Amino acid sequence: MGVVCVISYAVLEGRSGQQTVDLIQKRLEQLGAEKTGTFSVDCETYQSLPPITPQRQVHTLHNTEQPASCFAVLDSGLSLVSDITFDLLMQKLKSFYVERKNIKVESKGQRFTLGAGGDLIVKVGSVILGQGTSFKGVLVEVEYLPCIVPTDCWPLMKEFITGLLGSTNVNLDVPSQHFRMLLDSGLNQGPADCARQYLEHFMNFRKSLGQLQQQQPQQQQQQQTQQQMR
Repeated sequence: MGVVCVISYAVLEGRSGQQTVDLIQKRLEQLGAEKTGTFSVDCETYQSLPPITPQRQVHTLHNTEQPASCFAVLDSGLSLVSDITFDLLMQKLKSFYVERKNIKVESKGQRFTLGAGGDLIVKVGSVILGQGTSFKGVLVEVEYLPCIVPTDCWPLMKEFITGLLGSTNVNLDVPSQHFRMLLDSGLNQGPADCARQYLEHFMNFRKSLGQLQQQQPQQQQQQQTQQQMR
């Protein structure tokens, strides 16, 4: 594994989510990228029960690039990399932690390889939240295989990402707080750092959905009030 940067890409105005994904994939193919299969990254969240106080959360993530691993992240920021049987352990702990329903989030889509030696791997993911299949956003993962130190290759990666996605729909100054921490610290990157970036974006999508759900009753109430006044 090399250096991975996960970017949230804003859906283009006047286009659907799938049309936006198709456009990015078309740009990759024009650059000579080859499809090399599909991928998925998912996240489930467990909430602590009394007597655990204060209330805590455990996020478990799975990545098809590491099919035998499970990544667990506490809300304190502590990370754990385990084998896939960690999911069974969480089921054993159901007296202490319960899975939160309808908030499973997943990014899945097409995987591309680019470069003479296959140095770049790009994954264009559609984000799905909850039990349904409704589209919530786009995440683009770019991995540069020859390097494991983000500070050494970020200028090159940033130039490629800007050329691929443009500069108006992404924030490459802070693609994620965790990736910015890696840049500032000069630390090497590993698979857990990729999971942490996905978790950060997933939490933002959940937060946005929660805000939207809070706004909808207020909008409905305003509409009812306006109708009554007419």
